[in-house]
Amino acid sequence: MKKILVPTDFSSQSENALKVAAQLARKFNCEIYLLHMLEMPLQKVDPLNSYSDLPEAVYFMKLAQQKFETLLEKDYLKDLIVHEAVDFHEIFKGVYKACKKFEIDLVVMGSHGASGFKELLIGSNTEKVVRTSEVPVLVIKKEHNVFNVEQFVFASDFKEESKVPFLKALKFAALFETEIHLLMVVTANKFVTTAEAKERIQGFLDAVTPNYCSIHIYNDISIESGVMNFSQSIEADLIGMSTHGRQGISHFFNGSISEDLVNHARRPVITFKI
Repeated sequence: MKKILVPTDFSSQSENALKVAAQLARKFNCEIYLLHMLEMPLQKVDPLNSYSDLPEAVYFMKLAQQKFETLLEKDYLKDLIVHEAVDFHEIFKGVYKACKKFEIDLVVMGSHGASGFKELLIGSNTEKVVRTSEVPVLVIKKEHNVFNVEQFVFASDFKEESKVPFLKALKFAALFETEIHLLMVVTANKFVTTAEAKERIQGFLDAVTPNYCSIHIYNDISIESGVMNFSQSIEADLIGMSTHGRQGISHFFNGSISEDLVNHARRPVITFKI
């Protein structure tokens, strides 16, 4: 892991994410790419040109630069390499573009969350990034003066399509030399026997060294609540899940458990694209 992207709107939530990114950058010798998105129709604006037919564009560009300057003076960024940029896309499109351009290894972002009717219709910006990002996304909900991962829960149905995200999760866990709890939540609607669940998980472990992995089968009324309740029971530091990246009408009807957790879980969540 060498490059971390942090989208920012200069809110307290995005600064919480930046503080975690700074700790990761210091620990693993990474560079930080700090990205601010202006969601305005400004594709024709040249940020290097002081003249513009859209004077509000120049105003918001200068305002963003002032906020960058203030942010970069924070003590927790001292001696770190931080690149800042402003772009003119919807946030999830800008993040996707930046990840490709800068060869980003990890996105770290804060979450305001979304609930009720707003969540049903449009979701949150963080949820959209999780749905579309090709690289892992670490979602931070609160301030972490010390971000360390000692208890890492990876929740999955452990079907064949989840093997690639599983291997990515193992690689991330190895960075922290942490124990990883492999969790399968069983519900009445998606019932499997304990024997079948253990067999599925063991099938994933056959190809890796399982010394630091433990297997857990957990019953609950829904997968989302099962993941959160189990994580609470062991005081997990991080929840990991895979995401399908469904969009359009498929996402409207099927949703995504990982995206729901991004909105509702109080603990940090990291997602890995299938």
